[in-house]
Amino acid sequence: MNIIDLFCSLVAIDSESGDEGRFIEHLAGVIERELGGDAKTDPYGNLICRIPAKGSDEEAVILAAHADTVKPGKGIEPVIENGVIRSKGDTILGADDKAGIAEIIEAIRTAKAHPPVEIVITREEEVGLLGARNLDLDEVESKRAFIVDGERLDEVIIGGPTHISFDVTITGRAAHAGMEPEKGISAIRVAAEAIVNLREGRIDSETTANVGIIEGGLIRNGVPERAMVKGECRSLNHEKALAHAASIRAAVEEAAKRAGAKLEFDERIEYEASSLPEDAPIVRTAMKAIRSAGLTPAAKVITGGTDALILANRGLEAVVLGFGGEGAHSTSEQIKIEDLEKGSEIIRNLIESLA
Repeated sequence: MNIIDLFCSLVAIDSESGDEGRFIEHLAGVIERELGGDAKTDPYGNLICRIPAKGSDEEAVILAAHADTVKPGKGIEPVIENGVIRSKGDTILGADDKAGIAEIIEAIRTAKAHPPVEIVITREEEVGLLGARNLDLDEVESKRAFIVDGERLDEVIIGGPTHISFDVTITGRAAHAGMEPEKGISAIRVAAEAIVNLREGRIDSETTANVGIIEGGLIRNGVPERAMVKGECRSLNHEKALAHAASIRAAVEEAAKRAGAKLEFDERIEYEASSLPEDAPIVRTAMKAIRSAGLTPAAKVITGGTDALILANRGLEAVVLGFGGEGAHSTSEQIKIEDLEKGSEIIRNLIESLA
């Protein structure tokens, strides 16, 4: 099966976040047939496949991607037009990240030599990197991981931010909005005042903050007793992230105090900022593989979360390679056939150099 047919067959199997089971079972069979690997799932349902070495006695390496897609991802029908693969238009395509999976399989299948490879396919990446968080590291041997989940083929993502989430519950006092509003304390008004007073958006070149959800009230003619606010802040500088999270909490606490409302503030660090130096061996290896495919590589640190960042926080060396798609998370998502093939070439260059 060539890479185009493989990719199209993979995207045709539904695997929205949380519903990846059938896809992972199918993929395990494909890997065992195509690569002679030994496939199993860990307790969280992540797929781990061990591929024996080919002409090499070097250390094992992890090649990873994620199984899940965003919505709308059911009933995907890939269409090929003028060298471009897209969906028929009413769903995403699923190149994020099934192009990465197809490229990994094709690279191993066609490599002249490679070290032992552990293919790791995580679940629920799109809803919080949950598969990587729960990956059973006792089931993998390697301490080096190349995650195929970026869009650009010429980039190596070498680091990411501290990410802090916050959930706020504000409790005011209910009252009839028409008869006695002065007896009430509006939780929605407290939330609004807090949001106006905190700093959102691009804070500086390293730091962002966002309020993504606000909910409150039950009826139109009642002073709302409860409101809920959910948001986040991120920074490539861990101390900046902590400081900005503290300023958000202070803004909410001050608004609640002025109104006489009660407050519950739940804050958690999702992951901490981590970055590899550009001259780290794993980065140099990735850059060399891209250069060998005729592209000019660049190392990049991003403020988005990746499986690589989670694994780095868990003690592995990990970088992200691109799969070459465009328009991820939209119904206009697509990938050029030449980029699908180029992505596989980069991975093949990588594992051959490691052999």
